[in-house]
Amino acid sequence: MNTTHQTDQTHPAPRPRTAVEVFDRAKELLLAHDMPGFADLWAADGTMEFPFAPPGRPSRLEGREAVREYLRDYTDLLDVRAVTQDVRHRTEDPDTLIVEWAVEGIAVGTGRPYRMAYVAFITVEDGEITAYRDYWNPLAAGQVLGILDELTAAYAGGRADG
Repeated sequence: MNTTHQTDQTHPAPRPRTAVEVFDRAKELLLAHDMPGFADLWAADGTMEFPFAPPGRPSRLEGREAVREYLRDYTDLLDVRAVTQDVRHRTEDPDTLIVEWAVEGIAVGTGRPYRMAYVAFITVEDGEITAYRDYWNPLAAGQVLGILDELTAAYAGGRADG
């Protein structure tokens, strides 16, 4: 008896279409450490913005490939293990979702616990992310990742003494 499971190629899983479905899929991919799959959720010309990005770090990524490159080493930095908060706010635009969410995991390089809360504004068209604005605390991340001094110096204009 052959018990090998084969993927049913005639009935692939449906692609997420709505902002809620796309965000649900993004969480699944993040927890599976599938960052190429996560980047594939973006439209070819979709954007990812970080309004609180530290000086010298990207504040806006344009295009799926830029998102893919940005996330290339993500799992070498962070091992996200759980989504601990997921509060969704629907907007008047059914293609836009505001999400308050939080994750827990481990900073790979330091072994420190990683806990981060985010607020994301996500806009989806035809099942792909066209805009993702991500609000998070880079100093809290810097502390856990062991780069707080570097970030503090960047905010101080390159002066380590502030």
